[in-house]
Amino acid sequence: MSRLRLHRENHLVTRIGWLRAAVLGANDGIVSTASLIVGVASAAAKSDDILIAGVAGLVAGAMSMAAGEYVSVSSQSDTERADLARERKELSEDVDFEREELAQIYVARGVDHELALKVADQLMAKDALGAHARDELGISEITTARPVQAALTSAATFSVGAALPLLMVVISPAHLLVPLVSGASLVFLGLLGAIGAKAGGADVLRATLRVTFWGALAMALTAGIGALFGTVV
Repeated sequence: MSRLRLHRENHLVTRIGWLRAAVLGANDGIVSTASLIVGVASAAAKSDDILIAGVAGLVAGAMSMAAGEYVSVSSQSDTERADLARERKELSEDVDFEREELAQIYVARGVDHELALKVADQLMAKDALGAHARDELGISEITTARPVQAALTSAATFSVGAALPLLMVVISPAHLLVPLVSGASLVFLGLLGAIGAKAGGADVLRATLRVTFWGALAMALTAGIGALFGTVV
């Protein structure tokens, strides 16, 4: 007689909270800093000025990413808390209505109404608010907003991403700075796309082409502006 063996599965969706912030931060760090460097270099600026502009872009960008992620994810967190407070109030005022509401969600998914009521009863007996948060509001432990985690992850990965084109400024000859920074940054973006796709279980080629295309477009536009105006951005 065979026995059912239960095992813990590690789903990639559990990484969504930090993975999105990490990929966004690193991608923005590479693209914005490389574009800034290329734009300034195309305006015939000195190497020292280019490096200063790049470092300033790294610091400002990292702080901007941290603040932006914290504010936006905090807004999501505030909305989640408000919805949970409203749901808690409704459960205390009319539990029968909330029981039927939860059961109807399962009916819509294909469960018989009588069985759906039993499922709702059992889930609500254990954790009524948790059951409604998960199935009615779509709020779970995996997807819940974490502002501090998002802010720190974005700032750290932005700094790492921005440091890569800055390194190219230091080691590249002045007359080859633009092509070397551009080429290396596209390689970095391609690697980032591949790593992010691998970590998230997505298509590697599609992710690589996507981030590389937009990075190339950003650098090309910035280089064109720098060359056109011939001034330090």
